[in-house]
Amino acid sequence: MSVDVVEVAADRSEPAAHREGRRRRRWRLVLRYTLLTLGALVVLAPLYFTIVNSLLAPSQLAQQPPPFFPVHPQWHNYSAAWNEGHLSSYLATSAIVTAIIVVCEIATSILAAYAFAFLEFPLKRTLFVVVLATLMIPFEVTFITNLATVTWLGWFNTYQGLAVPFLATGFGIFLLRQAFLQIPRDLQEAAILDGYGHWRFMARVAVPLARPSVAALGVFAFLSAWNQYLWPLVASGGSTPLDTVQIGLKQLFGTSANQLSIALAGAVIAFLPLVVLLIVFQKQLVRSLTAGAVK
Repeated sequence: MSVDVVEVAADRSEPAAHREGRRRRRWRLVLRYTLLTLGALVVLAPLYFTIVNSLLAPSQLAQQPPPFFPVHPQWHNYSAAWNEGHLSSYLATSAIVTAIIVVCEIATSILAAYAFAFLEFPLKRTLFVVVLATLMIPFEVTFITNLATVTWLGWFNTYQGLAVPFLATGFGIFLLRQAFLQIPRDLQEAAILDGYGHWRFMARVAVPLARPSVAALGVFAFLSAWNQYLWPLVASGGSTPLDTVQIGLKQLFGTSANQLSIALAGAVIAFLPLVVLLIVFQKQLVRSLTAGAVK
């Protein structure tokens, strides 16, 4: 008896309820992938048209409807955005400020989260509630106070002024505290028996085990710092050598309509670091967001 005949016979002997359940699962899978495909198209369509429009000539942008594919791509728009639009200096400023914020935010979050997770001290719960309360306060509420403080310290239009207000966040402390709380206490007791103090236990055990959450915090901090617009605009005074990439893009889009393709090319260059970052840390980000979802 051939394999096909055996499969047909097995299919006929299979209960009708099982066949119906299998068909439903197939249709659910098809529906699920259809919805995911439509969602991906909705999300990626603006990015695609931004890239296409950045490669079009000014006369092509005025067409209705605009071309869906650049037949004669204008690659010089990218070099113009990089050189004539001074995007290179804007990117350098954003890279320096973002690096300072990310490194310091991760460091302060690790130290504070470790203290809340493993140490005992007076008013521990009260202080943690205060940290959580900062998540409910919009940045606009403390905007004027931060600006006055930065000006009083003489940090106006400096790297310190752009970065210092964001060196510690309640979100980072909360995220890493939850990650540290998932570490078994047996590991800490074993480390104490081996002569580990808090610093060695934090550096060699706690932080490596919470690496996905630390990586996710780094991604979130990078995205937040890189996309800032209002604070760098005010803290640097605008139109200064310390303008960030978002301010530079606003200046590019504020030029004539003939420069629209160059401005869009600058926008593509600006979001490339974000795409690379998300691709590199995709696994760590997913692991951090799904940690604790399944026991």
